[in-house]
Amino acid sequence: MRETRPMYQRIADDLRRRIDEGTLVVGARIPSRSELKRVYRASDQTVDRAVRVLKAAGYASGQFGKGVFVSDRVPMGVLVRTTDARDSPLSARISVAGGRLADQPALAWEAVSTTTVAPPGIAERLAVGQGDRVMCTQYAYLADRRPLQLATSWEPLALTEGTDVAYPERGPHARRGVRGRFAAIGIRIARAREVVASRPATSPEAEALGCVPGQCLTAVERTHYDEDDRPVETSDTVVLGDRWRLEYAITFAD
Repeated sequence: MRETRPMYQRIADDLRRRIDEGTLVVGARIPSRSELKRVYRASDQTVDRAVRVLKAAGYASGQFGKGVFVSDRVPMGVLVRTTDARDSPLSARISVAGGRLADQPALAWEAVSTTTVAPPGIAERLAVGQGDRVMCTQYAYLADRRPLQLATSWEPLALTEGTDVAYPERGPHARRGVRGRFAAIGIRIARAREVVASRPATSPEAEALGCVPGQCLTAVERTHYDEDDRPVETSDTVVLGDRWRLEYAITFAD
């Protein structure tokens, strides 16, 4: 049967197969450009494109002046998505592979909040007008000082401005999470909706997460609603798609 795949894809697929089968182990150097050119009778551009595909898929990473090496792709663990917690802004509990208590990573996060106007897509999710003022909070989560996830949250200032919860990480209700903070100003969160997708990492995301631009991310869009089904907060969270699994606990009402 005639081969229809482009040459760069054939090279990338062959290298991925060798990594999956263990012929190229974690830390091993990917064959050099000259070796790949000779084996596949390919041009510099074709070989370089194949290696870029391999990097973008998370199979390899470059070390300046040394070459390209096979990346560790063993899952770090499971991110358990929950809305139960009231005392933390983390939108996930973390369980590493194996599950031993000693293995559990030390968690930390950094956050920066700024007032801005709602971009079109965010305005739609919050059911506010384009250009309405919102509080935007950008989070960077770390596990044992390693990048874990990035998140950006938006809340309408029409609901929170002038209250003790306007800034999620300041004041008496800081770090209580969306439910706990909004309860403090008399707004009860009744439900949350999540949409999960995948997409390539942007350059800033790649730098923050320690991957390469274009590598696959798992993206989670979450929106919280009050008892009147009014959206009161929405957020976007991204994690490395090949390193973390998402786990959801599903309960059924009687």
